Amino acid sequence: MAKYWKFATLIVVIIGTLVWLAFAGAGESKTYYKTIAELKQMGDKAGTKRLRVAGDVEKDSIVRRGGEVEFTLVGENHRLRVIYTGTEPLPDTFRDGAQALAEGKLGPDGAFHAGKIQAKCASKYAPAQPGQPSAGPAPKTS
Repeated sequence: MAKYWKFATLIVVIIGTLVWLAFAGAGESKTYYKTIAELKQMGDKAGTKRLRVAGDVEKDSIVRRGGEVEFTLVGENHRLRVIYTGTEPLPDTFRDGAQALAEGKLGPDGAFHAGKIQAKCASKYAPAQPGQPSAGPAPKTS
């Protein structure tokens, strides 16, 4: 009978550890989406949470220094300085005027320190204007 209690205790410890790891991991991986205006209203709390902030890359604001890229996001008449220090290369669509989504934390220096950047070029995905050819594939000819 003591053999079964040892086995049951071991199972309870393993399941308890897995449940604890699941809850701890879920809490750390939460990322909240905020606008630039909402981020500025958060105050000191913005530096303690992982956040996603979207906006348009301001013209002529991209500066590359070694392994870091600094740029400015603009949205709703607000500006946010972003410093990207991630390990992945920036997307090909990341350029002036592109819509970008930065994931990271607001630093004590007031800059948003991002470890991940997603971008899309607004003009590339805009619908074709009447009288202009579409950006789709060329029709096949025989």
